[in-house]
Amino acid sequence: MLTGNLLYAQSGGVTAVINTSAAGVIAEARLHPERIGRVLAARNGILGVLRETLVDTAGLHDADLRRLRATPGGAFGSCRFDLDPEERNPAQYERLFAVLAAHDVRYFLYNGGNGSMETCRQIQAAADARGYPLTVVGVPKTVDNDIVGTDCCPGYGSAAKYLATSVREVGLDLAAMTTDGGRAFVLEVMGRNAGWLAAACGLAADAEHAAPHLILLPEVAFDEARFLERVRETVARHGHCAVVVAEGLRRADGQILAMQDRSQKGYVQLGGAGEVVAELIHRVLGHKVHYALADYLQRSARHLASKADTAQAFAVGKAAVRRAVAGEAGVVGMKRLSDLPYRWRTNLLPFEAVANLERKLPPEFISADGFGITEAFRRWCRPLISGEDLPAFRDGLPDYLRLQLPLLTPVLPAHGG
Repeated sequence: MLTGNLLYAQSGGVTAVINTSAAGVIAEARLHPERIGRVLAARNGILGVLRETLVDTAGLHDADLRRLRATPGGAFGSCRFDLDPEERNPAQYERLFAVLAAHDVRYFLYNGGNGSMETCRQIQAAADARGYPLTVVGVPKTVDNDIVGTDCCPGYGSAAKYLATSVREVGLDLAAMTTDGGRAFVLEVMGRNAGWLAAACGLAADAEHAAPHLILLPEVAFDEARFLERVRETVARHGHCAVVVAEGLRRADGQILAMQDRSQKGYVQLGGAGEVVAELIHRVLGHKVHYALADYLQRSARHLASKADTAQAFAVGKAAVRRAVAGEAGVVGMKRLSDLPYRWRTNLLPFEAVANLERKLPPEFISADGFGITEAFRRWCRPLISGEDLPAFRDGLPDYLRLQLPLLTPVLPAHGG
């Protein structure tokens, strides 16, 4: 059983509820003073650890924690940075463990997606090899919902709720107008190589004529001719067509419809598939087309957070601390116990079962024609968007916390890399 400080950090694309998990970590850690001394946080993920840019969360009072729990974004700063394999960059690990030792860190909790869980695995393996007393626990988050082994990921439910709401609202807007040439609306959503968010938009359709009429998923190869024929039929029937496009949409040969950038580390920033689809509809069918990119809006919409999602985000933060003090390394997951009533609990997954793996939308959740969702998906997803957890409002706008904790004085010389 270890005794020392706990270090928490955030990684990857942030969500509407990642700070809810942070609040859960801090609140639970304060319940274990016999095992945990200070609760530290790194600025900008693992980069903050390497740079020794750390803060002490003791300055957060209970009122601050309540506001943190209801604040979107990453209050402690995030990053997209992967550790090298230790054999390729031993100096990186020497620096990492020098910082951990200098601040008596015995528990490291990393709040991120499947790539971040690989970072957790690397750090735990390196600590074990060194004989450094450290327990690493991965705290899951991603709007993409693509972490393997868990029923759902904190962040997904709120993003799904926001997108489904937006699609239902824009559907009413479409239905209110009339033109001789027909109209189409295309919304591109996140999800990387998985269609979970795009599928969630299908919850908006509460009638045969309701938006979205077509959903384009990465799990279904894009057939241009079939798609255009369905758009033509939909416009002929309803006068308009609403299309949701997943950013990772691919053709039959595996080619992504659009790609914006690739970083030096190989991280691909997807985007532009919706614009390609919108232009195709206009060019071939001649319909008036409006195109929207949900982008950061879908992952930062804390004003419409799912109550189920915030409860799970807080729970995984608290569970991660309990696992850490028990000496149990791994990734906190979610296990569904029943749909109606919706019941769930946290569990613990081995790093190897999660790290760098990607969970796709299963075939039983995709309609037979490939352009929609099944009732099985609706049963699975509806509980995740249930309830509203509104933030406090001030002067008509959400009263979010802007965290301003001073950096600790570095103990080590500045890091050169």
